[in-house]
Amino acid sequence: MLLIVPADPLRPRRPDAHFAPEARAAQDVGVAVAVVDHDELARGDDLPRAVARVAVEGVAVYRGWMLRSERYAAFAESLARRGVTLRTSGEQYRRAHELPGWYPALAELTPGSSWTTGTWRADFDRARRALGGGAAVLRDFAKSMKHHWHEAAFIPDLDDGEAAWRVASRFLDLRGDDLVGGLVLRRFERFTGAEVRTWWVDGVCVLVGAHPDSPHDAPSEEFDPRPVCGSVAALGLPFVTVDLALRADGVWRIVELGDGQVSDRPSTIEPAVLVDALFGGA
Repeated sequence: MLLIVPADPLRPRRPDAHFAPEARAAQDVGVAVAVVDHDELARGDDLPRAVARVAVEGVAVYRGWMLRSERYAAFAESLARRGVTLRTSGEQYRRAHELPGWYPALAELTPGSSWTTGTWRADFDRARRALGGGAAVLRDFAKSMKHHWHEAAFIPDLDDGEAAWRVASRFLDLRGDDLVGGLVLRRFERFTGAEVRTWWVDGVCVLVGAHPDSPHDAPSEEFDPRPVCGSVAALGLPFVTVDLALRADGVWRIVELGDGQVSDRPSTIEPAVLVDALFGGA
């Protein structure tokens, strides 16, 4: 059992401060911890150097900053050469991390979506027409710019092509080289209350808590993830998070699915609770 976390940039033998509490909790239950150079992983220039401090062989889970899918796959290959197998393969990471990987299996449970494989205006217009009229939310395969809601996320009317493209252009400006995949249009649905973040290991919901954006808005005791269990389990992904929100008509909807390794833990969930859910008490 091995937990891999990013190293502190200033003290490279120690875990990054953001993940240090989880590292300590893992060590407390007998899980070995190793650190990697996240900046080097993200650049991809010297992967052997990035993973040089991983000295324990076996099956590992990464808990760290987000990586592009191709960088994660290269990370997994570098670890394999050191006798370490990431519990989540490169292909599984891409399916969880990028919306086109998980959307088809969850289409009935999440807002309708269409996407491009490029960023040209013609590609965007085809996706816009495919989704139909009405309001939509713009993102790329991995992330939205919801903190720039009116200028780079919310499109009031897909039938207004010029206005929609202005939002898309601003989104592209803000994402820059960080853009993942293409442009994704998601039909706007009105939600009430804060999102709930659920954590799943091998298709089983092991933890329910607040979303990191609203850590003190804990879900009510009546919240029940069972309506989505079968669909999430059918994805066959080893470790994911599923964010849900209550639509105005009282139906819980999946807002996002992400790879659990790079999903943030809300401050109101103790590190030991997440570690226990992930490693089963080791």
